[in-house]
Amino acid sequence: MKDLTDIPALMAEIGARARAAAAELAFAPAETKSAALIAAAGAIEASVPQIVEANRRDLEYGREKGLSAAMVDRLTLDAARVGAIAESLRAVAAQADPVGAVIAEWEQPNGLRIQRVRTPLGVVGVIYESRPNVTADAGALCLKAGNAVILRGGSESFHSSQAIHGCLRKGLEAAGLPGDAIQLVPTRDRAAVSEMLGMTGTIDVIVPRGGKGLVGLVQREARVPVFAHLEGIVHVYLDRAADPETALKVVLNAKTRRTGICGAAECLLIHRDAVDTVGQGVIRALLNAGVEVRADATLRAIEGTVAATDEDWGREFLDMVIAARVVDDIDGAIAHIRRYGSNHTDCIITEDPEAVARFFQRLDSAILMHNASTQFADGGEFGMGAEIGIATGKMHARGPVGAEQLTSFKYLVRGGGAVRS
Repeated sequence: MKDLTDIPALMAEIGARARAAAAELAFAPAETKSAALIAAAGAIEASVPQIVEANRRDLEYGREKGLSAAMVDRLTLDAARVGAIAESLRAVAAQADPVGAVIAEWEQPNGLRIQRVRTPLGVVGVIYESRPNVTADAGALCLKAGNAVILRGGSESFHSSQAIHGCLRKGLEAAGLPGDAIQLVPTRDRAAVSEMLGMTGTIDVIVPRGGKGLVGLVQREARVPVFAHLEGIVHVYLDRAADPETALKVVLNAKTRRTGICGAAECLLIHRDAVDTVGQGVIRALLNAGVEVRADATLRAIEGTVAATDEDWGREFLDMVIAARVVDDIDGAIAHIRRYGSNHTDCIITEDPEAVARFFQRLDSAILMHNASTQFADGGEFGMGAEIGIATGKMHARGPVGAEQLTSFKYLVRGGGAVRS
């Protein structure tokens, strides 16, 4: 039994075991990795009652801590959501294996034949909050990419994550892969996070997934490279050429389908020429759906809205709340998003192709959308099977981080006795 009070020793042991497992995974056959994921999916389906019961304990803990309704929704697992986790594992298993894929190849005049091929990163550390499904998604994607992974879930999802992790280990063992390929930190002690951030000898990259506080802490203190996943300050801009029916269904879905996910719309921008037409209709529909609309001075004329404050611009509500304001034109919308956005996901609703081109060209969010709900900002919806998160930085990985984004590359150079003069 590990000593869970000696955190440095605990994390050093976990790191060493992960590094050893990564060495084996680097050349594991694609069929073996897929078999492990399929077996894990079966184990999850066979453990639905146990996982739901573990989740009940987490929900009780979370409510005692005063989690918001949106955070409770993130945390909640029922039979359907557990089933979706199993299907996600199968979807990742069905993806093409990225390891060894040839990115580019060419031949030099001197006869050297050069290939650039995908290779695993090594050991990935994932630090996340609340959502227990991340345990499965992160474990599956890292395995698919030939990486070992150290998972440090949030204190609220402690029991759920343990139950899911147990199923992942069963999958690994069934396929003959090292169980240490996917490890879950077995303590709620926050000192484990601090240890992970300094494990330069064993962890190759840290992926934080959570709120601004967690990501900021990781970025400030990590000595290990970080894939940044900032909060989702998601904007939807209603252009003057927006189709009313499209605007209505897209905005309602973007805000209300699930308010606690990072792709949920948090700010609605309306072209001044559309305020009295499509804008009014969308605002009233949001109010009728139970959304609190925090409006600027112009939109406050719509009955039921409340006055927005300066703090509402650039705020991730993760709740049935949206900020709304009028802009003079598309450039006003772009300026607002540049100032208050988080480079996560932003959307334009319009039938004007020139407006779409301008929006896409002049904004640099990781994901830009046209006439589509921002709730599609998800690796599964992008055909990746699952995701670890949405990377908002510009180095290495950007947007949904799937298995391919969890690889690096190396060069294979072949010659026929070539020497350099």
